[in-house]
Amino acid sequence: MSKTLLVTKKLDATPKGGRQMLCKLNHDALSSIFGKQLFLFELPVTRLTRPREIFNAFRGHIDGLTPQTTNQVIELIHSEDVRQVIVDGSNLGGLVATIKRSLPHVEVITFFHNVEARFFWGAFCTAKSTRALAICIANFLSERKASRLSDKRFCLSQRDSRLLKNLYGQGATHILPIALEDKMSNAPTTSPLADVEPFALFVGGNFFANRDGLAWFIKHVAPSINIKICVIGKGMEEMREQLEIPDRVEVIGQVDSLSEWYYRAHFVIAPILDGSGMKTKVAEALMYGKKVVGTPEAFSGYEQVAARAGWCCSSPMQFVAAINEASSTITSSFDPELRLLYEEYFSFSSATARLAVALRVDRDS
Repeated sequence: MSKTLLVTKKLDATPKGGRQMLCKLNHDALSSIFGKQLFLFELPVTRLTRPREIFNAFRGHIDGLTPQTTNQVIELIHSEDVRQVIVDGSNLGGLVATIKRSLPHVEVITFFHNVEARFFWGAFCTAKSTRALAICIANFLSERKASRLSDKRFCLSQRDSRLLKNLYGQGATHILPIALEDKMSNAPTTSPLADVEPFALFVGGNFFANRDGLAWFIKHVAPSINIKICVIGKGMEEMREQLEIPDRVEVIGQVDSLSEWYYRAHFVIAPILDGSGMKTKVAEALMYGKKVVGTPEAFSGYEQVAARAGWCCSSPMQFVAAINEASSTITSSFDPELRLLYEEYFSFSSATARLAVALRVDRDS
């Protein structure tokens, strides 16, 4: 088995956000596949704040990628005779270009967590500023290099692959849906929901797609439903004044244990209107045996299981009808059939098996 190098963001032992969780899972799955033949290079955490940093992003210096870290990667490839480099993020296209220019014999594979240009365009449209536009353009330029120069392109969904094809002329070589490490702290059990005030759960951090989706939901759907909505997520407490409705919508914010909220919730809502990639919280809901009431955007990439996972709603009327049905028909704290969907399609073992096939690695060899 040839030596493989993974270049990724700084890994967190207990990641919180969807991207951080997927980066760690990718690393753990690759470690399971390659063992000691896998080398890891973690890029330092950086943020584009000063004008000079934003300017350098147009040269590909994004998310810790600098001339110094690029040289360190090239030296590591030489010293360890690495034949395959896996780049975890299409915004690192500057590194892809450098490797293919200086070491054309090395195979380069890029994980596309989403279509970065589309994601940052959505962020710019939500809050227009020179900085947001500059970040969008910088990511577009880097992602174009990753798309055009990578030997393999791993996308989460066919939707992202089509968008890559439209933007850069190259779609995915492989579709590898999102997966999550199993975080259920207790063995799954089926029991009646507790005899307390029923509530539906929204889980997501304070960024534009979550804020806009919740604002739309609260304006168009919340007044017509009879179940309380609890909002969980880092930074969401900052939105309490804008989002809360007494006895209808309660903003909790960041919590120590997501599991306890999932166990007690009747179901999960995902009123996401914009974005790219796949929504982590849909897979997370399935992991906890919970149905999802969400938009087509929330279920993008989940088409194979959407009909079994919950209700896909395109209008306020559909949301109201689906929530009323969910409120009256869901009586158990855990649905084992939903948990099986997670295990089959979105678990660590399923992701590892898909990766091994895409990388053409015989795990028994």
